[in-house]
Amino acid sequence: MADNLTNTAENLALDWILGVGTPTRPTTPLKVALVTATGTDTTAGTEVAGGSYARQNLSVAAAVNGATSNSADLAWTGLPAATVVGVEIWDSSGTPVRLWYGPLSASRTVAAGDELKLTAGSLSLSLA
Repeated sequence: MADNLTNTAENLALDWILGVGTPTRPTTPLKVALVTATGTDTTAGTEVAGGSYARQNLSVAAAVNGATSNSADLAWTGLPAATVVGVEIWDSSGTPVRLWYGPLSASRTVAAGDELKLTAGSLSLSLA
């Protein structure tokens, strides 16, 4: 997901790099959410709801050449019937903050009770 930081995340990154103010690091673990409608820089997408759906913890490797990816599989089981079009990354604070968003390379339609898996390395994150 290149260039899909939310405005909130862009401001945090700029303030941290430029030494402006005292930006607070997002609360970890970061969580990956599935969406049925993609959001924008300022508006969250429509998150999957129902079944056994729950946001999954994101693990990443250290960035290389301005990019990184999930270092472990992300698996959602017992999903409700839905067409998943993208993902969002949220922190895990008491009032979660959305940091990143983007479409899947191809939408995935799941039936009630199905599993959706993003294998390690398939969720790419970059700032370029």
